[in-house]
Amino acid sequence: MLQALIFDVDGTLADTEMAHLAAFNHAFQEAGMDWTWSIEQYTQLLGISGGKERLLHYWKSVSPGIKSVSGNALQETIDQLHWLKTAAYEQAIQDGEVAMRPGVLDLICEAERSGLQLAIATTTSPVNISTLLRKAIGPDWRHYFLVIEDASTAAVKKPHPQVYLQTLSRLHVPAQACLAFEDSENGLRAAVAAKLTTLVTPNAFTQTHDFTGALRVLPSLEGVHVAQLRELHASIH
Repeated sequence: MLQALIFDVDGTLADTEMAHLAAFNHAFQEAGMDWTWSIEQYTQLLGISGGKERLLHYWKSVSPGIKSVSGNALQETIDQLHWLKTAAYEQAIQDGEVAMRPGVLDLICEAERSGLQLAIATTTSPVNISTLLRKAIGPDWRHYFLVIEDASTAAVKKPHPQVYLQTLSRLHVPAQACLAFEDSENGLRAAVAAKLTTLVTPNAFTQTHDFTGALRVLPSLEGVHVAQLRELHASIH
């Protein structure tokens, strides 16, 4: 029997990636760096989960010999860039530049009324989650989610299943009683590794990913209702 729905955030709950890209480029400009990521570059960089990890990966790709020659100088620069990026991203949300994906809020509200447990399993930061959902749902947004696992609680990023395994542990619900919602190949791989049945809603940045192993690949969650999810879940469990 279906007991819980587990959601990724970036790209799944909301179309966030263009705002993230703009925020990274803003951070580079603020820091006086000559980096500018194109949409094509950023699409490729999304294969690296985690903003700080993405920054470090790119830095090493353009400067293969880079290393921290003075203590933690390299990591401190990464941290500062990420702080600037996060501030710019938060402002973009406040300015209404980030939209929730079609059907997401309706499904969350219906699921909560139906008695399903809801959880978030993401590699993004807590501040990104709270800024996004406070804007979309209101100050009581946490009321909807029994469990929230994020970059602060799951250090090993997707495609490793750590964030999903921790979510399941805190929910006290077996994977077979849940459905996960993802938008990317790394997210799907993490969910499947945790033995979660997964629905994928790709976006413009992930539409070419390999979604082998997904239960369904849907354009969005618009028109998707709890009754359909219960029926779909029952057909395979």
